[in-house]
Amino acid sequence: MAIGGLIAGLFGSLLGLGGGVLIIPMLTLVFGIPMKEAVGTSLICVIATSSGAASLYVKKHMADIRLGMTLELATTIGAIVGGLVAGIIKPEVLAILFSLLLAYIAFSMTRKRAEKNLEADSSNPEDYQVNNLPLGMGASFFAGNISGLLGVGGGVIKVPTMYLLMGVPLKVAAATSNFMIGVTATAGAFVYFARGEVDLLVSGSTMIGVFLGALIGSRMLHLIKTEYMKRAFIIVLLYLSLEMLLKGLNLGFLF
Repeated sequence: MAIGGLIAGLFGSLLGLGGGVLIIPMLTLVFGIPMKEAVGTSLICVIATSSGAASLYVKKHMADIRLGMTLELATTIGAIVGGLVAGIIKPEVLAILFSLLLAYIAFSMTRKRAEKNLEADSSNPEDYQVNNLPLGMGASFFAGNISGLLGVGGGVIKVPTMYLLMGVPLKVAAATSNFMIGVTATAGAFVYFARGEVDLLVSGSTMIGVFLGALIGSRMLHLIKTEYMKRAFIIVLLYLSLEMLLKGLNLGFLF
């Protein structure tokens, strides 16, 4: 679990997705952890990912703190609502919803933008202007719902929203998302903990790896080309999406 958490934390910090998109499939597909406990564990690990990466991004002035604090107002409320709704949904339904979420992320990451001022590898907050803030707030509330419901920190919606709709460069969006997801995950984690759906042994083992992976990933971000990051992540997401769909439909696994 610690090794799997390290890999998830590495990817999570590089792409601002919190690692939950890999933690939940790992726990459910490999270790057989019930879906709702996996979601609760994922939220705790997302907090570790954010703690490990966000401080460095802020120190390097890669995160847009003003934008992050604004969007987080809507996201936190959404996380609490999502966590409450998850308590009444069957685990199989959660697995199918998570599969669809992974497929959506993979698709959104393949989209390209033509505007020159939205160059993906830019990491200077002064090189762009934030657009469509009301739309971003609405998407952030939805991101909070997804976070509380599926344990993914909300970065899976925040990063594409900032990158594709609001005109924020991908690396700035990833850094800003890491700055935000800790607060979002905390709101949802309290709901799962109150229902007794957090296994402290599983959470502790996974969180150690996630924290170390996030520290490593945050120091590698400026060394890796954005296009390489996207291609590798898309392949992983599509495979995990299919595996989670088969699990939700009780059809077994590919391999």
